[in-house]
Amino acid sequence: MKKFFILLFMVYGLSNLSAQLKYPETPKIAVQDTLHGTVITDNYRWLEDGENPEVIKWEEKQKKLTKSILDTLPQREKLIKRFNELWRYDDIGRPSKVLNGERIVLWEMLKDDEKWRMITKENEGAEFEVLIDPNLWDPKESISGTSISRDGKYFTYGKTVGGNENPFVRILEISTKKILPDTLRGRKQYVTSWLPDNSGFYYSACPLKNEVPEGEENYWRSIYFHKLGTPAEEDEKIYYNEDKKEMSHSVWISECGKYTIFYRGLFRKNEIYFKHLDAEEIIPVATGFDASYSVDIVDDKILIKTDKDAPNGKVYITNVTHPQREFWKEFLPEQKDKLYYINAIAGYVYAVYQHNAYTIIKIYSLEGDYIRDLSFPTLGTGYVSGYWSQDDIWVNFSSFTYPTVIYKYDFENDKLDIYKEFPLEIDVEDFYAEQVWYHSKDGTPISMFLVHRKDLEKDGNNPVLLAGYGGFNISKTPNFSTSNIVWLEAGGMIAIPNLRGGGEYGEKWHEAGMKENKQNVFDDFIAAAEWLIKNNYTNPEKLAISGGSNGGLLVGAVTVQRPELFKVVNCAVPLLDMIRYHKFGSARFWIDEYGSAENPEQFDYLYKYSPYHNVVNGTDYPAILISAGENDARVDPLHSRKMVARMQEANPNGETILLLLEKDSGHGGGTTLSMHIEKVADTWAFLMNELGMSLE
Repeated sequence: MKKFFILLFMVYGLSNLSAQLKYPETPKIAVQDTLHGTVITDNYRWLEDGENPEVIKWEEKQKKLTKSILDTLPQREKLIKRFNELWRYDDIGRPSKVLNGERIVLWEMLKDDEKWRMITKENEGAEFEVLIDPNLWDPKESISGTSISRDGKYFTYGKTVGGNENPFVRILEISTKKILPDTLRGRKQYVTSWLPDNSGFYYSACPLKNEVPEGEENYWRSIYFHKLGTPAEEDEKIYYNEDKKEMSHSVWISECGKYTIFYRGLFRKNEIYFKHLDAEEIIPVATGFDASYSVDIVDDKILIKTDKDAPNGKVYITNVTHPQREFWKEFLPEQKDKLYYINAIAGYVYAVYQHNAYTIIKIYSLEGDYIRDLSFPTLGTGYVSGYWSQDDIWVNFSSFTYPTVIYKYDFENDKLDIYKEFPLEIDVEDFYAEQVWYHSKDGTPISMFLVHRKDLEKDGNNPVLLAGYGGFNISKTPNFSTSNIVWLEAGGMIAIPNLRGGGEYGEKWHEAGMKENKQNVFDDFIAAAEWLIKNNYTNPEKLAISGGSNGGLLVGAVTVQRPELFKVVNCAVPLLDMIRYHKFGSARFWIDEYGSAENPEQFDYLYKYSPYHNVVNGTDYPAILISAGENDARVDPLHSRKMVARMQEANPNGETILLLLEKDSGHGGGTTLSMHIEKVADTWAFLMNELGMSLE
């Protein structure tokens, strides 16, 4: 009988067996809340407690069901084989020289490695040696938050377990490879900046669990100073706030080593101060929490990037002797394109813009004179990095059909010299990327990237993966992805719309998709699906949608709003209960993005679109794979557990509803390359099987 079912999987696909599934029994234990006059019944509140033995038993039953299905999909093993071919090769990052010395460090990953390791050499003429190799650690452990002293004598790194984003920092003496006995205070420790004389460093940390009320361990982030060779108990808390637990803090030292810069922020808005390194007086630069600010100090000049009265961003300049706002002079005026960031490198200022969601980089002198654009091979996404005091100018570039390249930019000859190309031969000549525009429900024009074979026929029957995010001012730009290449090789097409809520078109674009405007994001995504169908790229039986984190909220919301538009859904590490989301983990940080059900007006729109609360019994929902990481420090797995239970209840004989709960995994996936390959293979196999796609 088992062989018979396996044969059915292979011949007819998973969706034909969905009616054969028997979901694990999930008890309904009603809990009622009355919020602002509305009575809300939550039958699966009990699934919020991930440490409850009954919840653990329920998870194990769901895991068993999910594994029995995914492991049998005919595409899975072929995908694992192809991903291993594409992702396992000897790889290196770009080298970085310390600020005050000749030591060079870079990241490296060999073909058979599971994790990146760091290698180093004393100077350009020396041989590289391994500095630290997480491949020798427990598979659950990974490295997070590295920092090197300015002269290259010391190296700090954090070690996390199972993707929990809670690094505990250790200090390594590079010449001897000895780990110093020093430890630091608190949780989630990140070193921000070493003092020039190596006497110590600043670091940020959250309090220990017994130091704050339960549930507040991810807040109250403060800055401490650690003096090398002293116990953690003597570390001084130097920058913090006792009234606002969501406030973030950071302290770092300018590249020149003369100034200490202090940052404190509340989501999108922040304040910045600075002081001379050896002085006591802290001098304000930008105060009042009226906008977003970032600063760079070069040659005793302060460059200030802000969206204050400039939603697309602009830059001011002033002298360290006159940092007050009344002395600021306009350095780069606001333009039609979004100013993504600026970087002061090798004597010039590089301004990185997003034009229609792809990168344009303009070069200026410190006097504000325009020099030239930095030209790329095609339309894509580029990043420029380096130091003001060093000559090396590094550029990373890729596009949908242009594999990632690391260049060194020859400023004098205006030339990009290849440092490292993508090492594998992938035939991208058969693929084509284009940008189209469509109109959302309210008439707003939305841009969308389409990636497909050049010989694609608009016959309305192409398998399409529509992926989106739409939040937190994050931009979806052209980037090369080997996993997407596999989708294209299988005859599929990729569609990526630039939804409101994202950062592609400035802060106004972001604001048009947050809080009470969040429905715009869902409307933009739905309109993209309708446009693809109307223009004969695909049809609802061939349309898959995918999103993670805030993108998981996106696909969860459109699934319950327009289920007839989609065949299958990948909903990864999602927020789905928008009435209670802010009560768990770090989610209170996001109230400024979404709002809070504690506010009557915000409750109304949150309740209206909250995916978990809008599942309707008897609805023919598409097949859906909802994934979560057991150690996710950002989005609690409770969202995935509750949504799976609710959707399995709503239509037990409909399309397949599965929970993919990843062990030893956080918000960003597993800790090893093999774990990542298996996760993507599981997801791709589920989507491909539903759309009838095969791999040769």
